[in-house]
Amino acid sequence: MREFYKDALQIEPQTYGDSYVEFPTECGTLSLFSLTAHEELAPGSAQSAANRSLELEFQVADVDEEYVRLQEMEIEWAKRPTTQPWGNRSIYFLDPDGNLINFYTRVGNT
Repeated sequence: MREFYKDALQIEPQTYGDSYVEFPTECGTLSLFSLTAHEELAPGSAQSAANRSLELEFQVADVDEEYVRLQEMEIEWAKRPTTQPWGNRSIYFLDPDGNLINFYTRVGNT
């Protein structure tokens, strides 16, 4: 997951030990914690590849450029570049655990 997000977000992660990394963005931080280490702290509270209700959104400068760049990765696409009714141009794809990711660019004020 660390390498996937490093490549997808083009952000160098901040690593803390063997089991935790952070990807700082302008608006927040995406953190990844190993399931094994998490299990030691809060047994039974996390399960990889079980979440189909989470969506991570990242505003990008140009969705279409990101779509071309991401073609180099093994991406499972949920939705290719599309302009949404509310004015965002988006691409939707899944991370290795099946979490939904939306890269979007604001293109209208609708």
